[in-house]
Amino acid sequence: MIALFNHFAFEFKAGLRDSTLLLMNYLFPLVFYALMGLVMVQVNPPFAEALIPAMVIFATMASTLLGLPGPLVESREAGIYRSYKVNGVPALSIVLIPALTTSFHVLIVSTFIALTGKPLFGGALPVNWIAFVLITLLGVFTCTSLGALIGVVAGDSRSVVLLSQLVFLPSMLLGGLMVPLSLLPSSVHPFSLLLPAAHAMQAYTGFAYGQETVVAPLISALVLGISGLLSFGLAIHLFNWDSRNSSRRGHSLMALLVIVPYLIALVVLI
Repeated sequence: MIALFNHFAFEFKAGLRDSTLLLMNYLFPLVFYALMGLVMVQVNPPFAEALIPAMVIFATMASTLLGLPGPLVESREAGIYRSYKVNGVPALSIVLIPALTTSFHVLIVSTFIALTGKPLFGGALPVNWIAFVLITLLGVFTCTSLGALIGVVAGDSRSVVLLSQLVFLPSMLLGGLMVPLSLLPSSVHPFSLLLPAAHAMQAYTGFAYGQETVVAPLISALVLGISGLLSFGLAIHLFNWDSRNSSRRGHSLMALLVIVPYLIALVVLI
């Protein structure tokens, strides 16, 4: 337990000292939040209703999808995990500790957004704070698990950027962050519902804000929870100690299993 705590403390401090992680965990999401609050709310006043949950999801994706996978790949390429293996550090700890530290960074930023969204930019506060907190934790768990899985299956630093952007960019366009899912053309809904951001926004809208949703918020919450568990389990199963070791316990394409909960929900809803 002491070793786990020391590993956690080291990774947490690294997230504050490393310029790239500091950018992804704090500077990038907070600057974007300020821009959206100053500009987007003025251009599109109804956006104030979604400002807080949308920016919490954005901060979550920035840290977990853009910030978390890179260090996992870099450490594997540098051979750091080989020394971990020699010293008896289990794969579970190697995946779990960076995920936990990233989650803590996300929760710090999310708390700041939730507390300042209304006084600074007139953002709408949740009507159910307990639901808001629970959905935030669920969204962080899902995206962190997905980020860890990307870091495990990506072959190198270039592919990790591609895989991360494959989720991040569509989430910004189709995830209901900038434009509510209800206002997007129905033809793009099937694509939106393959994204964790869309389900997180639906869960926030239904449970935390008590508003009408396109998707039943309970279904969205279940999709997020199941996909998060699948992502984390697959990250542990597919973990590779050495980039030069071609043997795995499973093929990297097994990572595509995380799409299954979204496809099932899509079939049920359609």
